[in-house]
Amino acid sequence: MTRAKPSSFAKTKSRAAPKPAKEASGVTRVAAIQMASGPNVAANLAEAERLIGMAAAAGAMLVALPENFSIMGLNDTDKIAVREQAGKGPMQRFLASQARKHGIWLVGGSIPMACDDPGKVRNACLVYDDKGKLVARYDKIHLFGLDLGNEHYREESTIEAGDRVVVVETPFGRLGLSICYDLRFPELYRAMGAVDMIVVPAAFTATTGKAHFETLIRARAIENLAYVIAPAQGGYHVSGRETHGDSMIVDPWGNILDRLPRGSGVVIAGLNPAYQAGLRASLPALKHRTLECRKGIKVDVVKPGER
Repeated sequence: MTRAKPSSFAKTKSRAAPKPAKEASGVTRVAAIQMASGPNVAANLAEAERLIGMAAAAGAMLVALPENFSIMGLNDTDKIAVREQAGKGPMQRFLASQARKHGIWLVGGSIPMACDDPGKVRNACLVYDDKGKLVARYDKIHLFGLDLGNEHYREESTIEAGDRVVVVETPFGRLGLSICYDLRFPELYRAMGAVDMIVVPAAFTATTGKAHFETLIRARAIENLAYVIAPAQGGYHVSGRETHGDSMIVDPWGNILDRLPRGSGVVIAGLNPAYQAGLRASLPALKHRTLECRKGIKVDVVKPGER
């Protein structure tokens, strides 16, 4: 794997995306982008543009950005100042233009969106199709809280929780949306029903990520017999925070297809529907479920072609 010139963005090394490779019939290339975002939105968007271009050049048809890709502020409240109204603002224009420019489906990690509370935001994952049209939005449901040694986090102080599970019908299969801390709550993924892919944009702390990130990602892949695409923040941030990184793509058997431990870069893998169908036929665990956990849960299944 070749390495690109390090970005001025993160102090860690940046990895170039692999060259386009011939995939087996029916296999779709997808990419997870890793960043070490800072407090400057314009600089973050420029770095994301560079990495999206690398992923598209490598043949990815679906590209996913990490949580908070557009801003990791000096303070938790910094994101409130740049929050956007639905359908307006530079972050949303950027995502739409990048999807359209490269002809890709783009999962926009998460950006701060306005809510009724003027002192909070919704942490929203927006999905754009290859024409640059917004097709789905998921607002993070589970809000991170931690009191461990010198680390203290209370997302509920600046973020308003979402209340709807979102699944998107894409040309590559059914895609379930989630964000970071959601990963610890398997009932969210069960509520999605049968999905082919799960995306988990993340910004795990170095402490919790080292202990749990890989284990949780692989568990969600195995128990749902689904591909998991996990783009992450990875490195040291201007605020002094350190995020875990280790962006990865995991197959339905729990195998890690590609990963990037630290620094900005791109991980790429092929999604093989025939392989996935074979695993589900051999181990029909999803058909063996006897407990139902969806009662009372609001689930939106977005079918872009029917809008």
